[in-house]
Amino acid sequence: MRIENRVAIITGGASGLGEATVRSLLKAGASTAILDMDEGRGLAIAAELGDGAAFFKTDVCDEKSVQEALDGAVARFGAIHVVINCAGVATPMKVIGKKGPMAIEKFERVVRINLIGTMNVVRLAAGKMMENTPAEDGERGVVINTASVAAFDGQIGQAAYAASKAAVAGMTLPIAREFADYGIRVMTIAPGLFETPMLASLPEPAKAALNQMMPFPKRLGRPVEYAMLVAQIIENPMLNGETIRLDAALRLSAK
Repeated sequence: MRIENRVAIITGGASGLGEATVRSLLKAGASTAILDMDEGRGLAIAAELGDGAAFFKTDVCDEKSVQEALDGAVARFGAIHVVINCAGVATPMKVIGKKGPMAIEKFERVVRINLIGTMNVVRLAAGKMMENTPAEDGERGVVINTASVAAFDGQIGQAAYAASKAAVAGMTLPIAREFADYGIRVMTIAPGLFETPMLASLPEPAKAALNQMMPFPKRLGRPVEYAMLVAQIIENPMLNGETIRLDAALRLSAK
């Protein structure tokens, strides 16, 4: 699918990987809808980027909130062709901590945002995509979800995060097989360690240690490099039903 003149929805689009994707796709000629809870940042980005961008305050876990955002994007831009799910949280917690077993509510919150939130957006956006006029090869849309390398080699304290991201990776192929009848491709990106707000608060010695963990290149990934892969997935029609690690060959240690 060509990026130019398409409409892309980006959850978590007001920061990190999502913001980089918004900027990259807009530069490539797409219209972009930023879905995020951070209203101040989201409105500022949309105002900076101009008519090709719009912000919709969205709770990905809430059906009404997502539906209103999608309806708003269609009203503004005419259709939805691409959905990129970047919204997520990475709350560290041990199953058994110093104060005893983890609060199950904390586990549930991570799974709800990262997994249920992703599915909520996918199912509602796909309903919009099915209405699109088929393009070349009968393609109507592209869904790109975000997992993590923690889905495959999660560290101590990442049980909730790893479980949620493993589920996102695990549902990629079943959904791609189902959506094949509608001409909608489904892919997942599993980033390694990236320069995002999640890591920005770390002290410099900690960041230096993380850099040394990376095989090559020996640095954290840049959000624009995630956006580059998003663009390749959109434009390459043979990419479907797969999870791609974007991690510089990183394999996480136990802790």
